Amino acid sequence: MIEPVEHSAISEYRFLVENHLRVIYPEIDHSAFAQTLIDIMAPDGNCQTPETHQNHWDQRDTVMITYGDSLLTEGQPPLETLLQFSESFLKETINSIHILPFFPFSSDDGFSIIDYGQVNPKLGNWDHINAIADEFRLMSDLVINHCSSQSEWFQQFKRGESPGKDYFFCGSPDDDLSEVVRPRTNSLLQRIDTPEGPRYAWCTFSFDQVDLNFANPHLLQEIVKVVKLYLDHGVQIFRLDAVAFLWKTVGTNCLSLPETHELVRLFRTLIQFVSPHAMIITETNIPNRENLAYFGNSNEAHAIYNFSLPPLLVNALLCGSCQHLKTWMMSMPPALHGTTYLNFIASHDGIGLRPAEGLMDEDEINNMVSMMEQFGARISMRSLPDGGMRPYEINISLFDAMRGTLDGEDEWQIERFFCAHAIMFALEGIPAVYIHSFLGTRNDQVAVEQTGQNRSINRHRWDYDQLQTQLANEKSTHARVFKGICHLLKVRRRQPAFHPNATQFTLHLGNSVFAFWRQSMDRQQSIFAINNVTNQEQIVPLSEINLIGTDSWVDLISGELYTNLRGDLVLKPYQVIWLTNLLQQT
Repeated sequence: MIEPVEHSAISEYRFLVENHLRVIYPEIDHSAFAQTLIDIMAPDGNCQTPETHQNHWDQRDTVMITYGDSLLTEGQPPLETLLQFSESFLKETINSIHILPFFPFSSDDGFSIIDYGQVNPKLGNWDHINAIADEFRLMSDLVINHCSSQSEWFQQFKRGESPGKDYFFCGSPDDDLSEVVRPRTNSLLQRIDTPEGPRYAWCTFSFDQVDLNFANPHLLQEIVKVVKLYLDHGVQIFRLDAVAFLWKTVGTNCLSLPETHELVRLFRTLIQFVSPHAMIITETNIPNRENLAYFGNSNEAHAIYNFSLPPLLVNALLCGSCQHLKTWMMSMPPALHGTTYLNFIASHDGIGLRPAEGLMDEDEINNMVSMMEQFGARISMRSLPDGGMRPYEINISLFDAMRGTLDGEDEWQIERFFCAHAIMFALEGIPAVYIHSFLGTRNDQVAVEQTGQNRSINRHRWDYDQLQTQLANEKSTHARVFKGICHLLKVRRRQPAFHPNATQFTLHLGNSVFAFWRQSMDRQQSIFAINNVTNQEQIVPLSEINLIGTDSWVDLISGELYTNLRGDLVLKPYQVIWLTNLLQQT
């Protein structure tokens, strides 16, 4: 008698997980291990088949990026202060919060995790995380390329004890590692004396951040337990930190290897069958073409960081030309439904330069680096295979990066800052705004001196009472910046043409005006985003924009109505116009 074929979500779940495992671990019992992972993720057997090509986002989505302790109130857990600020000031502006690693750590401001299962007690506890997740869509880092040298797993490694002794990737001083791509200048291998003799732990980022060995399926099993824990505490967006380095094979560049991509697919499958609206975002600070590969066939990342945007946009405003920005945008494929871009121009790190390679020439990058240094930036370097070094990242507050142009500082800093954000908000994708961009925070040179870390320049910790005083003073720079950014976002979230997957076309209005067209998916609303990227007035004939004469047109930002379609747009320095057909402005 032929057994009936089981058609259910759980059988499909098992089938897909087994297929991923066959690629990653050809030698193991795929069926048994797939069941082990599914038992972790869906212990009661409840799951549902996710819809394919489904957008779990729209124009109302905006993410705020923040550390758990960016805002401090004496006697109060910082996570509680963060929730108070977000509810009081941002409830009508954002709907998602990315709290950078909130776990016990030993270095790198959280990205060297000691214990994946605990909240850093200096920030609060799981109750505080749950409270934030109740009010906002919570995004958390899944820092799994490496963990802290102070973790229990690594202590076991040093003692030669299980399970940790097999959880870390090791190399040999005799290996040919000349092709390995990495973002740091320190030595790759760290000698560790163990009871079995010396072992050489692989450290992509620092000796305190020791790379995990995903060739060991038992390690993967432990990481899946971490994923389930985060889901149970309300995490809905998983940021896969430094995921491009996840799988190592000696003799290769150890970057974005096939097994890495398959692991991302596996994590997506494991998560979406138990939480269909959850998202995976890959953090891959690598050249643009390699970054795009993390969409897979709409079966890897739901969203990828648009890493090329920050350096190209800063450069456009610095030199007053959007040539490279236009060329890049025309080369970017529209994201298929079920995938999108995560747009950002400032973060806890800095302005990455690798994503600009191949888009800007070396002299242009060096000119940008030199001017940013004049605006107070610190420059982080990376090692090259030939032993040389190259700028890897510009560490600077974005507000200070907008001080001027290649000609030096000028009076247009705030206007330039708004222009940068308005461009980001109008582009295809979900915008992510760093908390210090909301607040117009400047370079924190004192923090750099205290920590010795370049990235501390853009990781200021605000006294919350002092911040509230600044925001209450309408004349303060911080209040002006906050009000302006929030205004743009409140306008944005009402426009269906700003849906992350709405149609986008680049317009050609010269290199001084960066312009593009967005159209809502129902084709009812058009928005022409027209941006003067220079410190000089620019004139754009409306006839060049090809507006439909039967519609009325209005600038969503200023409210100005345009009735003479044969006239001109006169753009002040760094002015932005979101020109839309009138009936769709609310």
